[in-house]
Amino acid sequence: MRRLIAIAIVLSFSGELFAQKKDLNYLKYSVEEAPEWSALFKRSSGWFGGDGIYTIPLNAPENRFAGAAGKTLFLFSDSMIGTIIGDSLQDGSRMIHNSVAVLNGNKPLPENMEFHWKKNEKGEAETLFEPLTPSTQKDDYYWLGDGFVNPQLNNALYIFGYRIHNVSEGAFGFREVGNTLIKIPAGSKPPFSDYQQMDTPFFLKDEDGDIGSFGAGIFVNTKDSGAPSPDGYVYIYGVRGKAKNLLVARVKPEDFERFKRWRFWDGKSWNANINKAAVLTNAVSNELSVSPLPDGRYALVFQVNGIGTTVGLRLGSSPVGPFGPIIKIWDSSKDAEEKTYIMYNAKVHPSLSAPGELLISYNVNSVDFLRDLKKNPYLYRPRFIRVKLL
Repeated sequence: MRRLIAIAIVLSFSGELFAQKKDLNYLKYSVEEAPEWSALFKRSSGWFGGDGIYTIPLNAPENRFAGAAGKTLFLFSDSMIGTIIGDSLQDGSRMIHNSVAVLNGNKPLPENMEFHWKKNEKGEAETLFEPLTPSTQKDDYYWLGDGFVNPQLNNALYIFGYRIHNVSEGAFGFREVGNTLIKIPAGSKPPFSDYQQMDTPFFLKDEDGDIGSFGAGIFVNTKDSGAPSPDGYVYIYGVRGKAKNLLVARVKPEDFERFKRWRFWDGKSWNANINKAAVLTNAVSNELSVSPLPDGRYALVFQVNGIGTTVGLRLGSSPVGPFGPIIKIWDSSKDAEEKTYIMYNAKVHPSLSAPGELLISYNVNSVDFLRDLKKNPYLYRPRFIRVKLL
């Protein structure tokens, strides 16, 4: 009996060593532009620009390629609504703070994509999700984080909402002031008039004003989601501070609204104290993704340092790492048609990624937004690349 126990311990230890020895430095791949996906968002009427670009499969597993009957929800934060004639932006365009679109099928066909936002009594575009929680302050608005459909809670759709407040003029004159969760009941259709919202305790701020928030990315590691090695948890990633430090929490899907049941990885174990959350790695972006690879490793995809021309990937041996060095998979310098253009928030879209591939988007914007939008009204939209695993 002792010999069997000893063998079991050795096998367990060997398994841990094997996991630790996964190559986190090298990925064999090729990469190319995915122009058909980029073109899907080059539009001249209605929605013609936005950022954020999270995708949520509405009727298919989170981690599997959507079929021809699939429906995928696209989430956008700041969005432009209006008309472009030729290359000229027409008067009357307006920015709203979030919108959505639904794609039918798994191909980037314009006729299968429908955009949604609210409208006022005059028919003018208005923001889809507006903050209205006990912690909401006057003039707060939502940018949207990641989300998923939760089969364990009546197939409700959950989306993280970041409460944002403008504090000054200029391209970066905003500040996140709170973290919320938006809940949409199953069967609800845009513009989601029956959504609910709740404040969460997942916003961090220390004495030096260093802030952090959860919802930057979600990895659903359950059997229902199609995850290859399910452990039954939902992993929620957070980003903190100027160093863009990555944090992670996890919770059983049935406990998603029971915030006291969330646990945070402290580097050794899962801790109930959010302030004990360990830094997994750094230099990530405020929007990102973690995806399982066929060989058992995990791909953390992000824009290096948050804003820049490099789309980066770190390999992990598990959903909580350890993560290896940055592998620079794409240089988006060609999108910087003007010196004022910026690229940010790269991420994978698992349900739109064919087997053996990673479909990745990143945002393009400008620090001189109004001037550059007038010169090039098509600039403010996602660009896509395709990574093929070899």
